[in-house]
Amino acid sequence: MPSLDDLKKRIKSVKSTQKITKAMKMVAAAKLRRAQEMAEKGRPYSDKMDVIIQNLSKAISDPSNAPKLLVGTGEDKTHLCVVMTADRGLCGGFNTNICRKAKSYFEKILKEGKTLKILTVGSKGNDQLKRAYNNYIIDKISFKGMKKVSYKEAENVGNKIIDLFNDNQFDVCKIFYNKFKNVITQIPQEQQLIPIENIKKQEDKKSETFYEFEPEENEILNDLLPKNISTQIFKAFLENAASEQGSRMTAMDNATRNAGDLVDKLTITYNRSRQAAITKELIEIISGAESL
Repeated sequence: MPSLDDLKKRIKSVKSTQKITKAMKMVAAAKLRRAQEMAEKGRPYSDKMDVIIQNLSKAISDPSNAPKLLVGTGEDKTHLCVVMTADRGLCGGFNTNICRKAKSYFEKILKEGKTLKILTVGSKGNDQLKRAYNNYIIDKISFKGMKKVSYKEAENVGNKIIDLFNDNQFDVCKIFYNKFKNVITQIPQEQQLIPIENIKKQEDKKSETFYEFEPEENEILNDLLPKNISTQIFKAFLENAASEQGSRMTAMDNATRNAGDLVDKLTITYNRSRQAAITKELIEIISGAESL
């Protein structure tokens, strides 16, 4: 049984922690609104980019002369997985869910006897994956010192992927990130960047959009495909930013509530122990008085 002094110190410590978690929840809530707005604004742009590339690819008469970023190498032996996580913790299962999604894909690739290469973007993902997949990690990127990740950083990551592809380092590239749905729910995503996956047209669409291109499709794609990779990575950054703040807000809210419950339990224990100590002292005084 802890002493009254120990219980007092424990209550004080938990209350201090509660103040920190409450402050972190408020900061996350303030950042979430802006991050959510950015993520929602970025979705139509990236989706439209996909649609344009699909239309361009359909207009190509000779697939063998199409850009390699569009059709790939024609093989499926080496897979590059770009795992995009946060550089900071205390955000619930945000990083773990992305890594879990990626790990299931890793195991599938390795069981099929294919070559796996991993590029981690975010220190937390690297920390989790290096325990079991350290031999497959070819590089790690971190933006820990930056307050906000911009399109320039997404372009740098995209250029790195393109350089690896031009050096014949992989055949298929996929990125893993969290898509923001709401404060409570963030959905782990697996998106293929190279080669471009065909977008299945929805059956309920009444009409399709047709484009006339000037200059030729190949010339446009050679310029557009690298930008598309950077755009999709930047979209993943925006989705991750909103998901991270939403997950942190939920985690800190739960931590604040748990701290409050723990303070209540410790206070009850403290009061009972204090009352027991007072009762014991009274009994000793009365017993001593009666013995005289």
